[in-house]
This record gives sequence, structure tokens and C-alpha cells, in this order.
Amino acid sequence: MKIAAFIEKHRLLSPGATVIVGFSGGADSVALLHVLHRLGYKCIAAHCNFHLRGAESLRDEMFACNFAQSLHIPVEKTDFDTRRYASEQHISIEMAARDLRYAWFETLRVNCQAEAIAVAHHQDDSVETVLLNLIRGTGIRGLSGIRVRSGAVVRPLLGVGKAEILAYIREHRLDFVTDSSNQTLEYTRNIIRLQVLPLLQTINPSVADAIERTASHLSQAVKVYETAIAQAKSTVLVSGENGDIRVDIKKIQTFPSPEALLYEILSGYGFNDSVIRDIGDALNGQAGKLFYAPSHRLIKDREWLIIHPMDAPPTPDVSLDIPEAMERITIPISLALSLPFSLTMETLACSPDFPFSSDQSVAYFDKDKLRFPLQLRKWRKGDVFVPFGMKGKQKVGKYFKDHLFSRSQKEAAWLLCSGDDIIWIVNERSDNRYRVGPETRSVLILKVNRCR
Repeated sequence: MKIAAFIEKHRLLSPGATVIVGFSGGADSVALLHVLHRLGYKCIAAHCNFHLRGAESLRDEMFACNFAQSLHIPVEKTDFDTRRYASEQHISIEMAARDLRYAWFETLRVNCQAEAIAVAHHQDDSVETVLLNLIRGTGIRGLSGIRVRSGAVVRPLLGVGKAEILAYIREHRLDFVTDSSNQTLEYTRNIIRLQVLPLLQTINPSVADAIERTASHLSQAVKVYETAIAQAKSTVLVSGENGDIRVDIKKIQTFPSPEALLYEILSGYGFNDSVIRDIGDALNGQAGKLFYAPSHRLIKDREWLIIHPMDAPPTPDVSLDIPEAMERITIPISLALSLPFSLTMETLACSPDFPFSSDQSVAYFDKDKLRFPLQLRKWRKGDVFVPFGMKGKQKVGKYFKDHLFSRSQKEAAWLLCSGDDIIWIVNERSDNRYRVGPETRSVLILKVNRCR
């Protein structure tokens, strides 16, 4: 049997496996359920009543239950208020029905410990999908047709066309119901099936076969493409210390098609085609520009495209007091403020041969000049300090600008304060007024420890 060979070729189902079969009662799903049952699979018929066609929906439900029972196949059914769901989610009726049924199918699969969910898409459906995606605009994946497997969902009928399905129905004298909505031009897919494909067949009677062959070739090309994209991503993507994802601008521009690689990276974070084109145009532009997707935002830095989750909790606008008594203790900032570091404080007596380090993660202060408790807080607009080695005050914002801080680096910056004075831009520059000098008796040492 052709369908059995197709299942074996693509390793869709194990022999005798339990399978949830999406069963509307139409010709395609009747053929699918009947074939899988004959092949010895343990089928569970799953019928959804979307309540979109009044009495016809109830007719379909009754037929589905009676047909499954006639084959001694267990049946599960459910009801959906599809119009309400579509309205609440601001999506089309078609999309709402799809989301609802596949979510329910997966719940059934888990509860019944089934191996897979079988649905009745066939070759003609794949051809329609290619044309539909082409009309809407798509990439190489959208032109490769319907996948034989999508996670737990398998499509055993993709190796046969509608004519073969109807021939099987006639051969086995199987009843089925007809969905009247398949004949209305309200849905784009129906327009393609009823008008576009017949028109194309006047040009090429075998157009469906030609499109299917092209889709099959592209499906193989997609595998090569995805392998190349995965390798390219490993070259240009870096995980940031603050949970962000960074795209190396110089490296991505070395690839034959930076636009394609950028699309493959950013579409996964919810950026649409239009925004991705704008980001591509901005690669050589001014730093600091922001781009938004529903779930993420992107900052165009000088050397990086920096992607942050929109729902990531911002660092709270709170401060942490550090009492003088907290000598030689690690303050758990990584827990208290969701930061990627902790802070160690130690006091030592000053001496002519005091061992200073040039490491920016370590700061030294004349302890007698400090007012406790010290305070750790975020940068605020208007903040000023006296950079180490200088005499005059400088705005912290100007310091950031002069030292080419990106927007994300500014947002991640923390300040250590003594009273109203900023004594350290943490991990960066201390304040000259609190430096260790000839008169210093005690040195306060603060060290940042990165948390991995």
C-alpha cells in the first residue's frame, strides 16, 4: 500500500503505535482513519466541534462518533467557542480553529500516551499552501510545502493526492460528510482551490505535480540551508553577561547574504520583515537606534546588535546600603538586585609599599574620607563625579559618551556613593576626591566578583 510505504520511508509511526487521529468526518480524515486502522495502528479519533456552521457542525459531530464506533475505534470530542476565542486573541477564525485543535490534540496525546497526532493533509493541500505562502510573501521554507512531520504531528497522506483519496473512499464504500464552508470564497485557501488552481491548469494541466516537485526540491534545499545558517549563527552570535544576545555587525557583513542571515536570527525573536529590513539598513548607521518586536527589543550598538527580552524584569530602582561594619564580606548583589556580580569589601592599613592593582574591578579609597553607610545604586541623569586623576567635576553621562558606552552599557552601570558623592563607577573609574594619598591611614578595598 502506497501510504504504508510512505509511513515507513519517513519513519512516521512505529508498528502498532497509539495514534491520535484528527477526525472531522470529511473524506480526507475518513480515509486516514480507515487506512491507519487497517494497518494495525491503535487509533483514537479526535473530533472538534468549532460551532461555526450551526446544524451542520452538529451533523458532523454525530457522523464522526458513529463512524469511529462502527470500526470499534474510541472517539474523543470537544467543543470550542471559536469566534469568541478569535476575537479575544485578535486572530482570524482559521487561525483560531487551528490553535484550538492542535492544543487539544497535544493534550490528548499526552493523556493517552500516544506516539503521534496524525492529520489528513495531502499533496493537494501542500500545493495550495505553497501558492498561499507565495501570495502572502514567504521565504524558502514557505515554498517547500507542508512538512511530513512537525513535532508530534505527522501527515501520512502527503504522499497521495485528493483524487487517490476519493478513489480509496469509493473502493471501500466509505461514507463521509461535506463541509459546505469549503465551497465559499470567504477563505483565501478556497479561492486558490476553486479559482486559482483551475486557471493555472489551463496553462499547464499538470501544474499541481510541477508545484509539488518544486516544493520537494526546495524541501531538500532547506536542509542544506538550515545547516549553513546554524554554522553562521555560531560565528556571529554571542551571549551577553546581562542575559542579552549580541550579533557581531562586522562578522555578519562578511557573509554572502547578510540580509538572509539577519532574517534567520531576528525572526526567531519576533521581529517582522519590515523591521528586519530597517535593522539591515542601519548596520552602518549611527549607534543607539532602537527597534522593537512584541517580545524583544534591539539596540544598534557600534559593534553589536544587542537583543533584550521585553519581558525581562528591569533592574529595580532601589539602592543597597553598605555599613562600615561589613568588612571583608561578600554582599550578595547577584541575589538582591539580579546583577551578574557580588562585591567584596576589606580594610587594610596603608603603607609606602601598599600593593595596588591596576585591575578596574578593584577600587581603593581613603577610608577616613568616607561616610557610611555607602550606597550602591543605578546611574541617574545629572549625576556628577570627579574622575580619578582630574580636579574638576564631570557629568557621568558625559563620561559615558566620551568612553563610547553603548546604551545597554549605560543601563547596566552601577554607582557606589558616599553620602551625596559618587565615589566609583563600578568596574570603571573611581572619584579623585577619595583617592589614597600620603596622609591616608586606612585603605578601603572594594572588589567586584563576577558570578557565572
